[in-house]
Amino acid sequence: MAVDQAGVATRALALFAAGQPARDVPEAVRAVFHLSLQDWCAVARAGASEPVSRQLRALVVEEGGAPQADVIGGPRVPARAAALANGAISHALDYDDTHFDHIGHPSVAVIPAALAMAQRLGVSGRAFQDAAIIGMEASIAIGVWLGRNHYQSGFHQTATAGAFGAAVAAGRVMNFDRAQMERTIGLVATRASGIKAQFGTMGKPFNAGIAASNGVEAALLAASGFKPNPGALDGPQGFGATHAGEARDAELASLGTIWRLPRVQHKFHACCHGLHAALEAFAKLPGREPDKIARIEVRVHPRWLTVCNTPAPATGLELKFSYAGVLAMAALGISTARLENYSLDVAQDPHVIGIGRRVHVHADESLTETQARVALHDAAGAGDEAFADLMTPMTLAQRTRRVQDKCADLVGRDLAITLRRKIISSASPTELTEAFMNPGEDIRQDGAV
Repeated sequence: MAVDQAGVATRALALFAAGQPARDVPEAVRAVFHLSLQDWCAVARAGASEPVSRQLRALVVEEGGAPQADVIGGPRVPARAAALANGAISHALDYDDTHFDHIGHPSVAVIPAALAMAQRLGVSGRAFQDAAIIGMEASIAIGVWLGRNHYQSGFHQTATAGAFGAAVAAGRVMNFDRAQMERTIGLVATRASGIKAQFGTMGKPFNAGIAASNGVEAALLAASGFKPNPGALDGPQGFGATHAGEARDAELASLGTIWRLPRVQHKFHACCHGLHAALEAFAKLPGREPDKIARIEVRVHPRWLTVCNTPAPATGLELKFSYAGVLAMAALGISTARLENYSLDVAQDPHVIGIGRRVHVHADESLTETQARVALHDAAGAGDEAFADLMTPMTLAQRTRRVQDKCADLVGRDLAITLRRKIISSASPTELTEAFMNPGEDIRQDGAV
């Protein structure tokens, strides 16, 4: 492929990113995005004092530079640095939204990039939101284009597909035409990175940060006249071919017609999303008294066994990636929605450990990634079984209520209400950041907020 020729996937993505009229974004898509933006603000604010957040914030503040965009809990820094820090900070708790079409976290890669560029250029709140919507949809679509093989090979879709969504969002803020979008996509293809080997460490939220930062960087360089290979996403030696991508070009044909963003899943348990279906199934079961449980049998899609099946979690972080840990917490009445319960004390609680040893997890290829079956057995072998599927439709009112309650738990009822009002009214990017990004003395070195 010639260096001046974009491939099918790049052309489809650039056409959507540059040409999709904002007025044609369905209201149902915008309504779900509003929930994701509120959710992102809340988890970012709540995660602002995590160790990874403090370290990334300290790095970008120490480096300094032009005061272009806000950092959560810090001063203004260059847009690229703000995207890096805010992407990592908002994924620090691993409590942000997930999209199962490609197993990625779209908000934490795309929103920081769109927000940083929007503040840098001083665009309206509506323009910022439109760019983030287009970027999130693009991120999901590229994740689907890359396919499950990409994820199973060890790449972290939040970071890889997310970088393309971040680049598209940044370019959209800058009013790029199709050719500029193609160059931006081609350039970010050489930057996109992130591997699942970082799961369970500070490297996982860092992956989200580098995706956001890479997107901003690619867009800024493309705007300056930088000329990369626009075919670097889908060429014979491009990102897809070299990163175990499946090149599912047909999946991009419906961009702008069929929207995937409304299928995003918001977390209502403060742990890996792969655990949520099992928790929802467990909650349906009668007879959950801890002293009567002899065995808990869990059946899930095989993919989750390598992601969130830590059999004996020894830390609060490991609890977030453990069927044994979270089901033991649920059995003991320890809320899995509250961040403070994922602690060293809970992980080492002998009651949690005892019940955790009774949890047995099995791969079941008949289940999708959003489904789980959980069975309880007493000492005599009797028991009940329940099934849950995270894709079971919720009304917008139901979802709004659950997101609002979650945000209230994270940042307080008043701020949760304020955030929703500002988002619905399309407040300017700076008005939005002023509401939650500068908690000042509330950020303490002990990690509490």
